[in-house]
Amino acid sequence: MSYFIAALLGVIQGLTEFLPVSSTAHLLIAGRLLGYEDPAFTVMIQLGSMLAIMWLYRVKIATVIRGLPSDRDAQRFALMLLVAVVPALVAGAFFADYVQDVLYESLRVIAAAFLAGGVVMLLVERFRPVPVVLEAEQTPISRAFGVGLCQVLSLVPGVSRSGATIVGGMLMRLDRPAAAEFSFFLAMPTMVAAFVYQFVQVRADMAAERAAEIAIGFVMAFIASAVVVKPFLSFVRRSGFAPFAWYRIAFGAGLLALFPAG
Repeated sequence: MSYFIAALLGVIQGLTEFLPVSSTAHLLIAGRLLGYEDPAFTVMIQLGSMLAIMWLYRVKIATVIRGLPSDRDAQRFALMLLVAVVPALVAGAFFADYVQDVLYESLRVIAAAFLAGGVVMLLVERFRPVPVVLEAEQTPISRAFGVGLCQVLSLVPGVSRSGATIVGGMLMRLDRPAAAEFSFFLAMPTMVAAFVYQFVQVRADMAAERAAEIAIGFVMAFIASAVVVKPFLSFVRRSGFAPFAWYRIAFGAGLLALFPAG
């Protein structure tokens, strides 16, 4: 049964990491329901999602790395991501302990974040500025920094890192697909930094006897993340983000409805 739960949590992690629905909140809730709350396990399966997005964009990553010494486009791309990731790194350095020790324990915070995020997403879909950036790679540095500021909100469980950066991208006048792809690019340095920090925190709790469960969750997270990214981009081009916004509102309302019953 523990192997099945590990696989299920891996799939949940992989499917929700790059959708604007908050993988952290889904893992926290699923872990509580299943009686499987293991910070070390959670950290390691998030590594699966991180490697999946790096695999999908491996050609772009290799091109940027090779071009850094002399290619101005590669240098600008790297600078764009560096500027965008800095706000979250600074905020995380100051507030990570409070977020994990306090906010992660509050289902009311998660429910409120789901509801607020869904409403904001609907409003941005309806009233967003006319997009002027059609390619994520061409995002101006100033707009990239604006998206990075929005990413800081994702420290709150339930907000969603991808949701905050996608909405931020649309507010910074990126087209829907460009905002989604920028979110994927920004996920790479953000998730690497988060993984290193969390791994240092939980490395002492890594139990050898849990290796099989971690491996199963890791592989399932990798596969699920790799499978969901391109269909997600295609769906966004056709239908926008409103379906995810309504899902968030329904999920948050459902959580709040459970509190009177304990």
